[in-house]
Order: sequence, then C-alpha cells, then structure tokens
Amino acid sequence: MENRFSILAVTFALMVAGCASSGGPSFIDQAQTEAVSMAVRRAQLEMNCSAAIGQVISREMSQPLSFYAGVPRAEYTVGVTGCGKKATYVVACPNDGSGSCVAGGSRDEIQ
Repeated sequence: MENRFSILAVTFALMVAGCASSGGPSFIDQAQTEAVSMAVRRAQLEMNCSAAIGQVISREMSQPLSFYAGVPRAEYTVGVTGCGKKATYVVACPNDGSGSCVAGGSRDEIQ
C-alpha cells in the first residue's frame, strides 16, 4: 500500500510539473522584445541617434495595485547607448492583451 501511494504521488508531481511548463513562454519573456524596442525608439528620438541599441538591465512582474483595478505588468529597466550617450528607461508592459508597452522618461543621461 505504501509503495502504491509513492507511485501515485510521483505520478501526480510529474503531471503537475508537465502542465506548468507546457504553457509556452511566460508573459515577461514574450513582452521583452517589445519593451527593448520601445526604449530604443524613445532613446533614438531623445538622443537624436538612429544607431542606439538597448539591453535589459533588470526585469520583474508587478501585480496590480488593488484587487479591484489594474492588471499585472512586466517592468523592465533598459539601458540604451549610442552616439556617445547613455540613458536608462523603465518600460511597463501590461498583461491585458493590448500588446503595447510604455517607456517612462530617461532616468539618467550622460553626454
């Protein structure tokens, strides 16, 4: 009986692990390309530099501020460099199906 319980427990654990990992990439992974692109486009305009490139410095999922309003969102800190300039942007991508991200103003710029 004990052996049978162990087999059932292992089988259940494998099934749960399989379900959790078979859903494809997480939202934070899916939205990263758009987040970097948004930061780079904003930096290209602000720096007047079409050669600017971006790199993710950090990323995290943020939960809504309240239970009643808001949606989870992926937040990225993106460093952008080009034409002898550097800037850091915070980009938020809501997980609401809109596919749009918003890049906040540059946190620092070195010329």
